[in-house]
Order: sequence, then structure tokens, then C-alpha cells
Amino acid sequence: MVTSSSLVFAGCAGTIASQPWPAQPVAVVPGGGGWASGGGISGAFLVPAYQKDAKLPLSIDTGKPGRGVPDIAMSATNYFTRVDGSEGASGGTSAVAPLMAGLVARLNQAKKKNVGFLNPFLYSKAGTGIVHSVESGTNAIKSTVKGYTAGPGWDACTGLGTPDGTAILNNL
Repeated sequence: MVTSSSLVFAGCAGTIASQPWPAQPVAVVPGGGGWASGGGISGAFLVPAYQKDAKLPLSIDTGKPGRGVPDIAMSATNYFTRVDGSEGASGGTSAVAPLMAGLVARLNQAKKKNVGFLNPFLYSKAGTGIVHSVESGTNAIKSTVKGYTAGPGWDACTGLGTPDGTAILNNL
């Protein structure tokens, strides 16, 4: 089975405005809880070679190392959707995966070839401006769901940060 935390896919996180998630939940559901973005340390997959220098924390669930997700973060708000005849703004982490796929398609088109699996490239070049670190916010819900805090470099909330398509293209 291949999942979003596997070694062969880029894990994507969604952000809201200027941070991964506000300190307080934006929406509260009956019985507590709320909405939050994913991210963390896998209990199923070991740390891949391309993440060896990323300074991954231990899992807040198991206390053990594992593959860190996400790899990158992108805006997850205000996507126009039509579902069962209803139209309106939507979003979430699920909106980010096709956005990243679109970026990769544009890179493929510009390079006139398949650029392949980008994670080793993204991690090795992260300090060259191909991503912009997101340094504030959290994917936790206060007093409800444990999470991770965004900060400089890779973090289990926003990964390496937001990709800069032009910089990636110029460095490929």
C-alpha cells in the first residue's frame, strides 16, 4: 500500500493565509475538536536518505524517528469548487496536492522532460531559495489535538516551506 507518508510521493500540507493554522480552531465541531492540517512523523516509514539532514523531531505519538511529512506547504484556501451542483469557496490539504501536481506538470513542460521524483532535489537545495520557510503557526488544536509548530528549516507542520516554481525551474 502506498500512502501520503510513503517514500515515493511528495507529502503536501495546506496553509491558511500567512500561517499553517491559527492558535485557536477556526471551526469547532460538536463534541470538541476542530479542523487542522496534517503533518508529523510516520510510525510506518523510516527516515529516507533525502531527509537525513533535515533535523526531524521524534514522533509526538511514539517518541521514535520516522519519515517526516509534509515535504512542502502551499495555500489551501479559497479554491472555487462545484460539488453536486453547489458552488463556492473551499480548500484544505486536499486542494494542495493537485496544485503541486500542476507545478510539476509545468516544470515537466518547461524542461521538455519528466523531472521525476523531486524530493531529493528539494531537500538538497532547500537553502538556495527554491522554498520559502513558513516560520509561524501550528497544526495542533489548543487543548485538544497535539501537533507541531512551524519554524525555520524543515518542520512537521509545513515541511520545507512553500515552493518557488521559478526558482525550482532555474535550479533543475
